[in-house]
Amino acid sequence: MPDDTVVPSSSPREAVLALRSEVGKVIVGQDGVLSGLVAALLVRGHVLLEGVPGVAKTLLVKTLAAALDVEFKRVQFTPDLMPSDVIGQTIFEQEAASFRFREGPVFTNLLLADEVNRTPPKTQASLLEAMEESQVTIEGQPRPLPDPFLVVATQNPVEYEGTYPLPEAQLDRFLFKLLVPYPSEDQEIAILARHDGGLNPHDIAGAGVRPVANAGTLRAARVEVDAIRCEPPVQRYIVGLVRATRDSPSVSLGVSPRGAAALLHASKAWAWLAGNDFVTPDDVKAIAKPTLRHRLMLRPEVELEGTTTDGVLDSVLATVPVPR
Repeated sequence: MPDDTVVPSSSPREAVLALRSEVGKVIVGQDGVLSGLVAALLVRGHVLLEGVPGVAKTLLVKTLAAALDVEFKRVQFTPDLMPSDVIGQTIFEQEAASFRFREGPVFTNLLLADEVNRTPPKTQASLLEAMEESQVTIEGQPRPLPDPFLVVATQNPVEYEGTYPLPEAQLDRFLFKLLVPYPSEDQEIAILARHDGGLNPHDIAGAGVRPVANAGTLRAARVEVDAIRCEPPVQRYIVGLVRATRDSPSVSLGVSPRGAAALLHASKAWAWLAGNDFVTPDDVKAIAKPTLRHRLMLRPEVELEGTTTDGVLDSVLATVPVPR
């Protein structure tokens, strides 16, 4: 089990920022996605990664887990996966003539739900309580999950056959929906150079990735993030953005109050990562689209015309007055 009692000698912020350098030993680019994952860890959020196959979604999460000394488990979501395969089940042991609960992979610190939209809704729903309350209930008995607990789910945006889109209620449980793009030309050349030099993406330890932070680091960092101030004018700005999504003619379902709270916490984490002790409107703008894009439901007719949730959010960010 990972040692969660030792906090590195450096400050929590220095240790958390060092995660980027360690992940960079394997992953080229994807700085924004990595920053989003780190911000989610700081505010107990969960992340949905969306990108085409082959852009290192799974590798990015595995490398982050290697740089963060916490327990990591990966579940490949498939059409025949059952809820008990995720949360666990009670089994009868004949030798002891008694029942015993066998924990599922959800009992970990960092859970990678790979291709989460390939499993039916009943199995997707098995994560709802875990993501919202950091516990699972088995036969009426709540069982707490380890702290920290983070779900990172991946999905492919271009393949729909044999998939089950996540319902809005589950999407709302994710703090961020992060889009994983193709690398730039220079980054792709750097990737090939690393492979040519012998990089084995299945041997992360062999690439020199070492733990630079742990659960104790995260707890200390969370105390500092919680202390970041968000003044009333910025709070009103967040509410203004959220309410504007509900009034948009392109939207059939706007952002909920839970989304407003998520944007507040995400902005505090972003400010902390930047070395500030208060939230600015720029922090809110920087993190608004990853926090809100999956909480909007567009009207079918505007979606057919090519309107996107990011386009709606760009319009909202351009029209809602910014506090000075």
